[in-house]
Amino acid sequence: MTDLSRFPITKKWPAAHPERLQLYSLPTPNGVKVAIALEEIGLAYEPHLVKFDTNDQLSPEFLSLNPNNKIPAIIDPNGPGGQPLPLFESGAILIYLADKTGQLLPADPARRYEAIQWLMFQMGGIGPMFGQVGFFHKFAGKDYEDKRPRDRYLAEARRLLNVLDVHLKGRDWLIGDEYTIADIATWPWVNNLIGFYGAGELVGYADFAEVDRVLKAFLARPAVQRGLKIPARG
Repeated sequence: MTDLSRFPITKKWPAAHPERLQLYSLPTPNGVKVAIALEEIGLAYEPHLVKFDTNDQLSPEFLSLNPNNKIPAIIDPNGPGGQPLPLFESGAILIYLADKTGQLLPADPARRYEAIQWLMFQMGGIGPMFGQVGFFHKFAGKDYEDKRPRDRYLAEARRLLNVLDVHLKGRDWLIGDEYTIADIATWPWVNNLIGFYGAGELVGYADFAEVDRVLKAFLARPAVQRGLKIPARG
């Protein structure tokens, strides 16, 4: 049996199935990326809920796996060379899972990097900017009388949505007819922007028909529907 006892995180979140990939996460836009990818791939895994309301992400056990105290993070007991691999950062995990399984990234090098560039577009733009819109529209920032900070991020969110909308014309997914980790990274954030954050009207989402078309196709996938709820909130 696989022994993961050398990883302190397993003291707080014991592995019932240590032979499976261990996922430490929460169903947020970043968190569900890995769950969706795992559901799409069909790789056996064991999810563990990291609760923000009790600051699980700041616990010594979690910090031993990700010193940046962010979800998601994984331990793959069957990593390179057959050795356990701990890994954090959702983009890095998505690339690792695609490479490990030969799925969700094109084999052709040029197409592979086309997908990775759109993954980086999400990591560097859509995630941070949409998250700031959420802060200023739904959370504490909504009470700020000065709306200039909100409007700055709102304008950038609209710009990014327009980039997607123009790019998606004539394409099924971000790199054409092939569904990749770039889509798995991007669409949970778009869904969160208009859903949980309730910012659809604020950003003028109705202006972006191509974005909405592809989002609906994404949400119709059974693996996506499952992954959006993993790990189940306690």
